[in-house]
Amino acid sequence: MASSETTTGPTTDSVGAGLDALETTQSRRTPFRKTLVDKIIPPVAAIVVVLAVWQGLITLKIVDDPTKLPTPGAVWGAFRDDWLQGKLLGYIWTSVSRGLLGFCLALVIGTPLGLLVARVRFVRAAIGPVLSGLQSLPSVAWVPPAVIWLGLNNSMMYTVILLGAVPSIANGLVSGVDQVSPLFLRAGRTLGATGVRGTWHITLPAALPGYVAGMKQGWAFSWRSLMAAEIIASFPDLGTGLGQLLENARTASDMAMVFEAILLILFVGIAIDLLIFSPLERWVLRSRGLLVRG
Repeated sequence: MASSETTTGPTTDSVGAGLDALETTQSRRTPFRKTLVDKIIPPVAAIVVVLAVWQGLITLKIVDDPTKLPTPGAVWGAFRDDWLQGKLLGYIWTSVSRGLLGFCLALVIGTPLGLLVARVRFVRAAIGPVLSGLQSLPSVAWVPPAVIWLGLNNSMMYTVILLGAVPSIANGLVSGVDQVSPLFLRAGRTLGATGVRGTWHITLPAALPGYVAGMKQGWAFSWRSLMAAEIIASFPDLGTGLGQLLENARTASDMAMVFEAILLILFVGIAIDLLIFSPLERWVLRSRGLLVRG
């Protein structure tokens, strides 16, 4: 009996020490050098390669018409001029404020709609296919009727955003709820988590990965819908956003400004993803033990 107790003690201690070491390893901060090599250098290198190829097409006379392909220097000059005139941040803020507000409104509408479709069989049969069809409909198709219904104003912009983003958010949440284990729901009901309480404490947390994916896709649809609305329904009283900037550049046949607008639209989309949705996805994965570090 004594020898048995002696053997069990060190084994238990070693297992505990191993778990402590594993936890310490997982919580250790990533060294800056690794972050630099894995996350910073690759996109910077890609940008350098694109700029080199771009300049090479012009230098080697493969494309020698500046009205079709401006030089990187000309595009940089357009950025510099708008910055010095105080216009650049105004273009960005006009579109970003519209896009984020429209996305938040879509989130408020799409979340309960997704829960309703996921939990009520009759509602799913009635409007589930409609949501899937709306998600595949190009956002630009909503601009003409929205202009006819509401006129050239911000309400028209937000309507186009909602029609583009709500189906994606709702479908993402439906997909997340469908993947929730029935065991979780039964355990919640056993503990008294039914109705709204069960939805808040059981269903939504369990469906979070699919919900976050739907939110990310909803933002992409919000941003694309807004750009389509700004390009097609540009109007001076609405202010100049990135879509209007692109349309103004096309009208003026200013390719440097066209590339400026395209790069700004791309930059904002990437920035929102990196600042909001990528950290949110990492948090969700890490909270479920699916992401050890990063």
